[in-house]
Amino acid sequence: MSIASEQATKGGTALSFENLSVSFETEFADVHAVKGLSLEVYPGEVVALVGESGSGKSVTSTAAIGLLPPNAYITGKALVGGVNVVGMPESKLRKMRATDIAMVFQEPMTALNPVLTIERQLTESLELHGLAYGKDATARAIELLEMVGIPEPRKRIKQYPHQFSGGQRQRIVIAMAISCDPKVIIADEPTTALDVTVQAEILDLLRELKDKLNTGILLITHNMGVVADLADRVAVMFRGSLVETGTVDQVLNHPEHPYTQKLLASVPRLAVMDVTDTWVPEPADVVDPDRKLVLEARNLVLEYDMRGSKFRAVDDVSFELGRGEILGIVGESGSGKSTVAKAVLGLLPVASGVLAVQGTNLAALRPKAARAIRAKIGVIFQDPAASLNPRFPIGDCITEPMVVHKVGNRASRTKRAQELLDAVHLPRTVMNRYPHELSGGQRQRICIARALTLDPELLIADEPTSALDVSVQAAVLEMIQELQESYEFACLFVSHDLAVVDLLAHNVVVMKDGKSVEQGRVTDVLHSPQHDYTRRLLAAAPVPEPGEQAERREARRLLMAMENPDS
Repeated sequence: MSIASEQATKGGTALSFENLSVSFETEFADVHAVKGLSLEVYPGEVVALVGESGSGKSVTSTAAIGLLPPNAYITGKALVGGVNVVGMPESKLRKMRATDIAMVFQEPMTALNPVLTIERQLTESLELHGLAYGKDATARAIELLEMVGIPEPRKRIKQYPHQFSGGQRQRIVIAMAISCDPKVIIADEPTTALDVTVQAEILDLLRELKDKLNTGILLITHNMGVVADLADRVAVMFRGSLVETGTVDQVLNHPEHPYTQKLLASVPRLAVMDVTDTWVPEPADVVDPDRKLVLEARNLVLEYDMRGSKFRAVDDVSFELGRGEILGIVGESGSGKSTVAKAVLGLLPVASGVLAVQGTNLAALRPKAARAIRAKIGVIFQDPAASLNPRFPIGDCITEPMVVHKVGNRASRTKRAQELLDAVHLPRTVMNRYPHELSGGQRQRICIARALTLDPELLIADEPTSALDVSVQAAVLEMIQELQESYEFACLFVSHDLAVVDLLAHNVVVMKDGKSVEQGRVTDVLHSPQHDYTRRLLAAAPVPEPGEQAERREARRLLMAMENPDS
């Protein structure tokens, strides 16, 4: 018997929606964001709500916690523990938040107050709801930090959010969410910005907590691997409507709706051999005598100046990248991936070693010569919204590099922008629109067009698809491959998504604590890993098939137990 049917016999949902509809009054017309949605989440159950941006997932969840803006018009019911919160006065809703329903937001740094200690933020809700005061509240806060796996909680509770890593901050947000023992937790993309190993730890933590506290969890995500790993049931949303629901096995392995099938077909799959298999390397490729090196690092050392003391972020790393090739750099946060990309862009000086673009050592260049080299480098950043000037129309965003490097006149720049819009499959009519008028996927296409404006020899892509839906991600990755075949640029692709690197890259460098621990062809490194750290990364990457993911989770647990026999 499933969890849902067991709980149904006992009676009582943790969270349920009955014919919920949400529309927003706008200047031009009403936007119908959620259309007659009905869904239940039972105690001790995880229900994943999946769909693309704009499908109504987050609007549904914010309706349950009473955080929709004033221009929202809501009909139907959103029941938290049997109590309808639609139309409830704000004073009553405030009392229900944290005690009955809590939320884990996508970005922990925006959910935490940067000027308050972790102690103050954890004890605040306990005191506000009259559950504990003073020393008792602090003791409970320490207990919560211990529960979510923060080391030395008595010492670290006095620290501020910026003194914790991204994964630790997300653990603290989860500690805040469970502080008042809520009946249901809404987790809105809780692992999107995290590395695969940290993501696996957060998912283990959520699984452990919902079993221990019998809390219902509504999980909002576009990562199908996370759904396979954590969810009991899945609900698929498309344009405000629920198009398919069922157990995780039914929806992921036997999808019925065409939209669900399309979503699952867009998920990049990581093909990994069993780490116990005997490794037989593929025959070496014949070295191309015409291979043209675009980027070369030899014994590269990069350092940050930390108030007089030096922090070595990259230590003795060497690699090569040729024309028409894609080199993936993978590793956890703090491994030095993005630091290498910054150095190539000239945003960080080279401490020692060689970092050469087209045979020219960047460390030995004067500013004017370095500027000329940078004109040959394009860059795509992780967050398209933050990397586009909101005051510039799209046409100006694309032609900005030509203006900076004084290339062409207004007519030739406009013509180039139109050509690039064609190349990234966007209509030329977007030239006069602004970034906020485009979707996330469209904005990332604009960033790709801008990166190609000056026909770069080298493209730096720093986590270019991590914030995108799976279908949009698939389209963007396909476009990068297509454009590379047309323009033949070399690409340095920084990512923590191993499946994306497996799909896109020819070669890969695995970094840990500033050092390269394994590198070579993708088919060798990701399919037959030799280093323990690479195996650990691969074991932590979730796959969108529930049975296989359960096996991988158990294999990862055994691998961790072998590496840490005393823990």
